[in-house]
Amino acid sequence: MPSFYEFFAGGGMARAGLGAGWTCLFANDFDARKGLAYQANWGTGGELTVGDVRALDPAVLPGEPDLVWGSFPCQDLSLAGAGAGLKGERSGTFHAFWDVIRGLVDQGRAPPLVAVENVCGTLTSRGGEDFATICRTFAEAGYRFGPLVVNAELFVPQSRPRLFVVGARDGVGIAPGLLSPGPLEPFHSRAVRRAAAALPESLRKRLLWWNLPTPPRRATTFADLVEDSPEGVAWHNQAETKRLLDQMAPVHAAKVEAARRAGRRMVGGVYRRTRVEGGAKVQRAEVRFDDVAGCLRTPAGGSSRQILLVVDGPRVRSRLISARETARLMGLPDTFILPRNYGDAYHLTGDGVAAPVVRHLARHLFEPIVAGAAARRAA
Repeated sequence: MPSFYEFFAGGGMARAGLGAGWTCLFANDFDARKGLAYQANWGTGGELTVGDVRALDPAVLPGEPDLVWGSFPCQDLSLAGAGAGLKGERSGTFHAFWDVIRGLVDQGRAPPLVAVENVCGTLTSRGGEDFATICRTFAEAGYRFGPLVVNAELFVPQSRPRLFVVGARDGVGIAPGLLSPGPLEPFHSRAVRRAAAALPESLRKRLLWWNLPTPPRRATTFADLVEDSPEGVAWHNQAETKRLLDQMAPVHAAKVEAARRAGRRMVGGVYRRTRVEGGAKVQRAEVRFDDVAGCLRTPAGGSSRQILLVVDGPRVRSRLISARETARLMGLPDTFILPRNYGDAYHLTGDGVAAPVVRHLARHLFEPIVAGAAARRAA
């Protein structure tokens, strides 16, 4: 059975995606509340260490993992590329994470596979410097690396594109079918291709184009996951719903009108955003009715919490998305135990990795590579 370490583990969503066929040797997260959620779901077997990744000593980590997973913090990696990037306090923990990997390498316990995950803004952050740093870090530690952008929308009704960089240790055999001679849609997006082309030649020589199959067409819609009687959130009264509708610019009000005439129950995701109109800042409610939720975010403020707008003919209702609905949008089963506090539960899910995406990577990349390595050792 293959084994793994999970860093920046949150509630263990990468573990959920890898599935029961994988053994967790070690997990780490800085947030004690997330640690409680991790243990509520995965038990108290001792694999979880709550604390700063900078304080970890690789020498005390158990075993020899086949995979090390790291969903390092995204706060400094803005889409506009104007943030502190990997020099920031939070996203900069990427370097501490790799200090652990290098420690394992020095001890002769180099993991065959290392995978990191973050927002797509990583590709352009600080003019592409951060992406180049990630690639250089893989290469200098003895790994070939391949970037992928996978949108969770392929698996669950949530628009959530994320960058994954999967590295294979030098000497680890990779079956030819797992690689492509060049980039392929949809996982090698234009942004990935552009960022890869901007790398120095020495790094481009280390780059892999993973050949990942496209999954079957998703059958579920956002409406399928929405509860009529949710726990922890209440439906707005008519006045609150009217205020929300009144905050919509004409184009978004037109979307609501079209949903009224759709002839079926429509569920839209709404975010409040500040826009500049006529030189003044105006708070607007913006809705999408494409059967997909907007990307979940950590609820730092009220505007970052997604609102549901349920339209059934002339009847329009609104409320905050429930914690359980956010978990469903991350591909987690209803048996997954969430924190009782709404904010804690939303933070746990909004800050995580969609479990079905991890399963897809595991099935089509990680497991074939690990199985191939095991077969060669046994021969």
